[in-house]
Amino acid sequence: MGKEKFSLDKVKEIAKDISENTNLSFEELPQYDLYLSQVTDFLKDKFEGEKFTNNIIQNYIKSEVILKPEDGKKRGYTKEHLAQLVLLSYMRPILTTEEIKKVFSLAFNEINDKNDDLISWEKAYKIFSKLQAESFTNFIGSDGLDLDKLSSIISDNTFNKADEEKMLLFLVVMSLISQATAMKKLVQKIVKVYGE
Repeated sequence: MGKEKFSLDKVKEIAKDISENTNLSFEELPQYDLYLSQVTDFLKDKFEGEKFTNNIIQNYIKSEVILKPEDGKKRGYTKEHLAQLVLLSYMRPILTTEEIKKVFSLAFNEINDKNDDLISWEKAYKIFSKLQAESFTNFIGSDGLDLDKLSSIISDNTFNKADEEKMLLFLVVMSLISQATAMKKLVQKIVKVYGE
C-alpha cells in the first residue's frame, strides 16, 4: 500500500479533523483533583508530543506562571490547574515563559490571588476553546490558507503530476510556516509592547 496522495481536499480534511479532535472542552477536564504525576500523564495523553514533566510544571509554579497547588493537599491540582496548563501548552511554542506570564497577568493579575482576577479560568478556557474552534473552521479560505491562490501558482507552471503534488505540498507548508511566523512575531510584539 502506497503513500496517500496529497491534495487541497486533503488539507481541508486535515483542518476539519484537527478542528473536531483537538479542542478539549472544559467539561472534558477531570472533575476530581489530581496528583502531579496524574497531571503530567493527562497532558501527555491529550497533547501528543508535548514535553510536560513534574519539574517543568513545578518551575511554572515557582515562576508564578500558574497557580500553586491547593495548600496541604496531596491531590492539589484542580481543574483550574489543568485549564491553565492546557492554555499554556498552546502558548509554549510561540511565547517564552516570561511572555506567557505577562499574558496571563493581563486577565489574572497576581496569579495566586483569585480576588484580583478579571475573569475565571473556566471562562478564559471556554473563550479560548471557542476561538480555537472558529479559527480551524475559518482557516480554509480568504483569511487563512488561500487554496485558490496556491492552485493558480501550480497551474501557472508546467509540472508533471508527481512534481505538481510535491510542489503543492511545498507551497502549503511554506504558506503555513509564513503564517505561523507572522502570527508568532505579531503576538510577541503585542505582548512586549502592551503586556506591562
